[in-house]
Amino acid sequence: MRVTLLGTGDTTGTPTVGCDCATCDRARERGVERSRFSVHIENERAEESILIDLSPDFRHQFLTQDVPLPDAAVVTHIHFDHLDGLGNAYRIFDSLPVYAANEVDPETGESVAETVRRKYDYLDRVSVHDVTPLEPIEVCGLELTLVRVDHPPLICYGLVVVDPETGAKLSLSGDTSYDVPESSRERLRDPDLFLADAIVPAALCDRHPLGGSHHDADGVPRSFGTKHMTREGALALADDLNADVTRLVHTAHYYPADEAFEEPLAVDGEGYRLDETGVIRLDTTPAESASTTD
Repeated sequence: MRVTLLGTGDTTGTPTVGCDCATCDRARERGVERSRFSVHIENERAEESILIDLSPDFRHQFLTQDVPLPDAAVVTHIHFDHLDGLGNAYRIFDSLPVYAANEVDPETGESVAETVRRKYDYLDRVSVHDVTPLEPIEVCGLELTLVRVDHPPLICYGLVVVDPETGAKLSLSGDTSYDVPESSRERLRDPDLFLADAIVPAALCDRHPLGGSHHDADGVPRSFGTKHMTREGALALADDLNADVTRLVHTAHYYPADEAFEEPLAVDGEGYRLDETGVIRLDTTPAESASTTD
């Protein structure tokens, strides 16, 4: 399967609109973006593809990245930067099945699937399909499993995607703190490629009203506040999951400019092929080209 990172940023993206911080300026100089989060997964055998989360930057992402429109979509949670791009389905798709969890969230009184169905009831070409977490389903010839993670106050999910023909495995943390349940870690474990939420480096936790949480043995916070992992937390989770290749996503422009484009932080447009041999990087991004001349 082919994996393309369409959007690798947090809720405001990088560069952030109206921001002239050093990191946003550096992104403009390099010609790179971290738009709002979305991942495209193509089953090249079946010539079908799946979109993980529907970014508000949907239109821009599909105009600038060389990927086909998806045959299906998955929604991990209902925050606008992961869902509100679904409005782009208007006049574009003949039909689009959308898969989302069926667990009722006490915070909202409805499941993710129910929220999507209610919010986008005017899109008659979109059909919403209820998914039971931890129970695999087949979509576009790939096996998908939603796994519960920790993103208070809402229920949120990570995702496991397995190619049954090759055994290739993609794990996606979803928006989460480091406090991922063990049952979910078991499903996420041993991925060829791991996409991990890493909103800021741990050193910035003192800027959060709640500070950091889930500290390691050296006192380094693995969560920023209570909702997202720090860079250090994401790498610790990757180590615990025995990930072969890890890319850090959902990153904010608060990263210091001299750290913001260092490995393994991802930028939009990165592509990977996962097969029985492992992970193959498909592209050279502007960030990589620029790093050779900085």
